[in-house]
Amino acid sequence: MSTPAPVTPRPAATILLIRDGESGLEVLMVCRAREIEFASGALVFPGGRVEEADSQLAPDGDPLGAFKVAAIREAWEECGILLGRAPAPTLLPAGPFGNALGERGVSPDVEAVVPFAHWITPHYSPKRFDTHFFLAQAPGDQEAVHDGYEAVEAVWVRPAEAVAEAEAGKRRLVFATRLNLLRLAKHGSAAEALAAARECPIVTVTPEPVPDGAGGVMLRIPEEAGYGGTLFPAKDLPAMGGRWLGQTGSRT
Repeated sequence: MSTPAPVTPRPAATILLIRDGESGLEVLMVCRAREIEFASGALVFPGGRVEEADSQLAPDGDPLGAFKVAAIREAWEECGILLGRAPAPTLLPAGPFGNALGERGVSPDVEAVVPFAHWITPHYSPKRFDTHFFLAQAPGDQEAVHDGYEAVEAVWVRPAEAVAEAEAGKRRLVFATRLNLLRLAKHGSAAEALAAARECPIVTVTPEPVPDGAGGVMLRIPEEAGYGGTLFPAKDLPAMGGRWLGQTGSRT
């Protein structure tokens, strides 16, 4: 029997909104509703698919422009935070996001988001995403909320704390989220994290499963991607049924 051709990954974007809290660097995360098909109940970064209107708002000459706009749009749709700057676009897309831009007289502030990572779901997955992660300083004058549908909670949390809560069984993290939290936890402030992201080259990560010799699974990623190693435990494998290895918080 022939092997089915891999599913084409869907373009997606995820944003890590960060700020300096009383105890150090914090990142905004949302808890996915349990009724949602992808990553139900998991703690994720705001994110989703790139839409046609995102390309219309993207600046010319930026290959990641549509991804950046998508990340900004998702932050607004899921958390009520809008990264924008004047003036508004000449042509506004139809829908709530376009209305928000027009009412505020701003365009998506693509210069405010910094490329952080690039992950592609493994070829054997039934649903695949080609996801760009972006880092951005959260505006100090906007309060995070949740939409009550896809996201049932919006929380500011220290990256290491989110990982520790998952280790204790209090939270649920998918593989890509966990590794990006650990990478972000290396930095003590928002300025430090942003500076490091601007200097670090982006290396595409497509996790590959490797038996650990004890009945478990490790996932191999490129050492050059900046996660401090090449083999990591696939801790989310049992909970996610093995279908979502390497995926991000992007919704279907």
